[in-house]
Amino acid sequence: MAQTIAGPPEHPGEGPGPVPGDRGTEPVRVWSTPALAVLCLAGALLLGATGVFLGAVFLHVAPANALSREYRHQVDGIVYPEFEQNWKLFAPNPLQQNIRLDARVRTVVDGGATREHDWIALTAQDIEAIRGNPAPSHVDQNMLRRAWDFYDGSHGGPDGALTNPRGKLAEQYLKRIALQRIGRTADGERILEIQFRALGAPVVPPAWSGESPPVTQPARELPWWPVNDEDYRGLA
Repeated sequence: MAQTIAGPPEHPGEGPGPVPGDRGTEPVRVWSTPALAVLCLAGALLLGATGVFLGAVFLHVAPANALSREYRHQVDGIVYPEFEQNWKLFAPNPLQQNIRLDARVRTVVDGGATREHDWIALTAQDIEAIRGNPAPSHVDQNMLRRAWDFYDGSHGGPDGALTNPRGKLAEQYLKRIALQRIGRTADGERILEIQFRALGAPVVPPAWSGESPPVTQPARELPWWPVNDEDYRGLA
């Protein structure tokens, strides 16, 4: 039987057609050297930042040691106030009362006289925004509450004396949150000072517990704090 042997193509450049499934003829994509350098650098920076953050959180929650004491200010700068860790949901110090925070301002009127305005229920504003909302904002739930915890944890005694170096920062943080809601004026009058009032409502134990109802503490009024342009820096 005669065999047919394929010869060269009749026209130069022609050849057998592509074989199904054969991808050898497709161009191979290769990253350029600058692109690889940028990707490697970005990955290294991301891993480094993640490692620093996790290390700071670990030192913050771990028992005091030589390393955490040596770099306490750096660790606090990373953790506070957004990433603070605490155990107030669990023992040994669960929250046992609901705190309601109010604020009022003192303004200057024509002629230089001053006027005190009514209390503004800041906590009630947050509760109104949360109630009935299936996906409430983290800001409405926690910003004001955490600001008060920050202040309360850095002040003590009947006169509200500072108990740690971050006390002034806590005052500024609480004041800026309130002024962001109130604005620069009240009834068209420039704000000179602001004052806060905290009212604690103890969580009543269930009837079957047999525990006595907790004693309600009197309202706690803070001193008047001056308001200046620096308190509005960065605020809309």
